[in-house]
Amino acid sequence: MRIATWNVNSITARLPRLLAWLESTGTDVLCVQETKCTAEQFPADELRELGYESAVNATGRWNGVALISRVGLEDVVTGLPGDPGYEGVHEPRAISATCGPARVWSVYVPNGREVDHPHYAYKLQWFEALKAAVAGDAGGSRPFAVMGDYNVAPTDDDVWDISLFDGATHVTPAERAALAELRETGLSDVVPRPLKYDHPFTYWDYRQLGFPKNRGMRIDLVYGNEPFAKAVKDSYVDREERKGKGASDHAPVVVDLDV
Repeated sequence: MRIATWNVNSITARLPRLLAWLESTGTDVLCVQETKCTAEQFPADELRELGYESAVNATGRWNGVALISRVGLEDVVTGLPGDPGYEGVHEPRAISATCGPARVWSVYVPNGREVDHPHYAYKLQWFEALKAAVAGDAGGSRPFAVMGDYNVAPTDDDVWDISLFDGATHVTPAERAALAELRETGLSDVVPRPLKYDHPFTYWDYRQLGFPKNRGMRIDLVYGNEPFAKAVKDSYVDREERKGKGASDHAPVVVDLDV
């Protein structure tokens, strides 16, 4: 079973690449973030023609998550139980479902913007709600994973130059502590570092030649419980999909399971 996560940065803009990527990689389940569309605009018909079902949590031009599966899509939960909301709005940042033998979440953690911004406090509150929501499945006997754009680099080695991030979000002790507390529910990072290269970044800014200069961050993560982690046979960041015209600023993260 091949499962992946990908922040597509607009599924409408990325649709031709997405469809081609699904066909060429034989991915069974894809967790998507930043759909940037309404549920009605989501390309369910095009995906169905390839043999994929889809479940969507999307409301418009910002945020949005989805699950795309060709091995089943059952017991869908849209949204994050206990979501604290931001300025009175529950943003579309989480969706979960059972896909074949595994239970999977697709999450798009709030960015945080700046440390002294209300969105940063919201980010930490959102992490608390996520931890509470997944704790039961994380300790269970069924393969279970929380996958997506976490907007946190777990260690200093997960950014291209930590000295440039002084006082910035994505690397603060509080954000990393929130990740650690999430792992303490029974989850672990199942994509080891290093992989086939020294810095398996997953995101590179479009500006200032971020990708050609490899000025990236590893913020797209796959956190699985023990049964999930034991089933992992291979994993990689698909850097090739970040290349060329019309690419997302994130690369897919792919995990192969023996289940």
